[in-house]
Amino acid sequence: MLSFRLIATTKIGLEKLVKLELIDLGFANIDVLPGRVEFDATLEDIPRANLWLRCADRVRIKVGEFPATTFEALFEQTKALPWEAWITRDGQFTVTGKSVKSELFSVRSCQAIVKKAVVERLKERYQIDWFAETGAEYTIQVSLLKDTALLTIDTSGSGLHRRGYREDAGEAPLKETLAAALVKLSFWDRDRLLIDPMCGSGTILIEAALMARNRAPGLQRTFASERWPVIGRKRWQQARDSAESAIIPFDKPQLFGYDMDPTVIEIARHNAVLAGVGDDIVFTPKDVKDLWIDKQYGIVITNPPYGMRMADFRDINQIYIALNKMFRKKKGWSIYVFTADEKFPDYFHRSRPDRVRKLYNGTIRANYYQYYGERPQDI
Repeated sequence: MLSFRLIATTKIGLEKLVKLELIDLGFANIDVLPGRVEFDATLEDIPRANLWLRCADRVRIKVGEFPATTFEALFEQTKALPWEAWITRDGQFTVTGKSVKSELFSVRSCQAIVKKAVVERLKERYQIDWFAETGAEYTIQVSLLKDTALLTIDTSGSGLHRRGYREDAGEAPLKETLAAALVKLSFWDRDRLLIDPMCGSGTILIEAALMARNRAPGLQRTFASERWPVIGRKRWQQARDSAESAIIPFDKPQLFGYDMDPTVIEIARHNAVLAGVGDDIVFTPKDVKDLWIDKQYGIVITNPPYGMRMADFRDINQIYIALNKMFRKKKGWSIYVFTADEKFPDYFHRSRPDRVRKLYNGTIRANYYQYYGERPQDI
């Protein structure tokens, strides 16, 4: 059985969360590094990891890693790697690259060297002089960091945040992988009340509903490696069948989303239906300033608009004041607010944050403010 290392790439700050996902999926020999998590795998694990990982960006095959300070070293060590184990004689492949703090700083030159080395390796192994490039597609990445080259092949294709259901993301949406992380970093579970008072296109609540149903987030999309002969369609179909059979009922959903824009609420409802969780979330058009919560216990997870999104300074202040008024005396509520506005804690007067996590929404650095509420007596 072919065994190798896979890499789940991730946003800085989410590595340990992805490690926990991998442990839950039964993977072993897991190493956490900045921006990536490595683990042992077999061919059957490529479909499984792609289908099930909620917070990772991509799944890559680790082909090789070595020091490289010259183009000659990069060429020779790349050529020595077993590319034929993955790329077929008719395969078509491209090379992407990046370089940080390395002698070989020209990304374009590194890409060309790697491409040439892989071609030479495949020519020798397949005993051919010309590639038809009519078969499956492969994307190789050469990543240089402090003079160490990491060579990988992308198995995912589109980033894993593309769940396959979304037709309209609305304005300035969170990526689904980050939304899933926000839910996982909270105290919410499927038996507790969850509210997003500024839900936008519904991403946070949809991710929570998918978790509650134990529904694999990748079930509705395709992946680059589905067309690779070395994996085969049978393995992919078995992984999909297993994921389908793992879905469980969500009998008592308590997921509620609100937004001041009725059009955005309709988009959220439509997205939830397409994601297969349309019956699990109640979306209502309502301004956060007009919202009142009469329950004593629950969870709020939200990504309020800030200056780089859609609100001006006065609007932002009104939102913060409304949140403070709504929850300052409700000690049974845990409040989780993800925002790039570092002034938010100055407006939420119930307490100082119990924890602040620094995360990224795309390239925007933001804070995840966590205020822990009292636990319900029946938990």
